Amino acid sequence: MPKTLSPREVSQELLERIGAGRYSELAELYADDAVVETVFEPVGPRRFEGRAVIEERFAQVAAGSPLELTPADVVIRGTDDPEVVVAEWDYRVHHRVTGRTFTSANIQVLRVRDGLIVGSRDFHDHLALVLAGDHLPQLVQALESEQHE
Repeated sequence: MPKTLSPREVSQELLERIGAGRYSELAELYADDAVVETVFEPVGPRRFEGRAVIEERFAQVAAGSPLELTPADVVIRGTDDPEVVVAEWDYRVHHRVTGRTFTSANIQVLRVRDGLIVGSRDFHDHLALVLAGDHLPQLVQALESEQHE
């Protein structure tokens, strides 16, 4: 029987897989009923429920993202709750379309039970990613559309 990963190890594994572009292997780190909240997502859904939905989200990112993400300066802290860790890191980002290279700050609060992520609150700098891709006009338009719904 394989060893169950600790919350810290799961967080490290998640970042390693993202950095290696192994998006198709990310969903297996999540429980069937996991909930992911992307708190600062400017438009669209901010909550994803269930491994299947999360897997679909990662597949969309893998298929359409022009970004190469390299985690750097990673710090993972334990909390009073043994299931919860807080990870802080920067992504060194290379935008393959615009050629821009920049740094984007991130914080993630993970709840891991029995070696699987059951909850994640993700605080990523989405605006930096939008600006790097020259997508600010589209973001403004999407925000305006959401306000009129």
